[in-house]
Amino acid sequence: MTTRPDFPPHWKIIGARLIADTFSSRVWKVALEDGSPAVVKDLKPFDDVEDELRGAHLLAWRDGHGLVRLLAQDGNRMLLEFAGERHLTQVLETEGDAAATEIAAEVMQRLHAPGENPAPSGLQPLSERYEALFAKADQDRAADIASSYVQAAALAQQLLDDARGICPLHGDIHHENILESPRGWLAIDAKGVLGDPGFDAANLFYNPLERDDLCMDAERIARMAAQLSRSMGQDPRRLLDHAFAYGCLSATWHHGDGNVADEGRELAVAAAVCAVRSGF
Repeated sequence: MTTRPDFPPHWKIIGARLIADTFSSRVWKVALEDGSPAVVKDLKPFDDVEDELRGAHLLAWRDGHGLVRLLAQDGNRMLLEFAGERHLTQVLETEGDAAATEIAAEVMQRLHAPGENPAPSGLQPLSERYEALFAKADQDRAADIASSYVQAAALAQQLLDDARGICPLHGDIHHENILESPRGWLAIDAKGVLGDPGFDAANLFYNPLERDDLCMDAERIARMAAQLSRSMGQDPRRLLDHAFAYGCLSATWHHGDGNVADEGRELAVAAAVCAVRSGF
């Protein structure tokens, strides 16, 4: 049984229930002094904890626009607005994939809108986000392997060199990270990245994770690219390029973890995206 942590007294939490225990954090649904719900995200000391802390900078800057509000922070603990329990995956199941994509597009429009204040300085540049892919591509080139990693790294560099509309990004948009709150649909678990907004759309092509029937379907890939193109004002071919590069980046992370199954899955979806892109 997980022991409830000692929350900061000034948060005035009167009740708490553990709702998630992942490799990166423990998440508690709590009741505040006035009885209203909130969430405490208690980060664990893991390799990518800086991702989560950068995300807190983004939450504070956005102040509820497309993202949950950061109500307070105490070191590696964040007190967050309660974003509800209905995930975008449930919309996909009941109303269809196109309806879910439209909601994701609307959330990203709010996320990427100009802010009233300068963007926070602690966000991760997209070029740094891609470092693992560039390193894997260098290894493959040195071994004279013409891999998808080599192709994706070259494409990622082209996108970085021709970045458009650079702004703060969520960094991990997918169906389980978008929830229906009393204020409407909001994103959670931001990573805090700075770069081309097309990067934020890329992960949607790979989700939901358990729906390979969708993710590798050429018609779905093309339709999603067209939908997101309309809402984001980007060429669908460019969005597909972002999706291919991102998928190979994700596969690189799995490769580094020795996760052969998930690496292979990401590369398979990336190949399907690449095949659709070649037809545009």
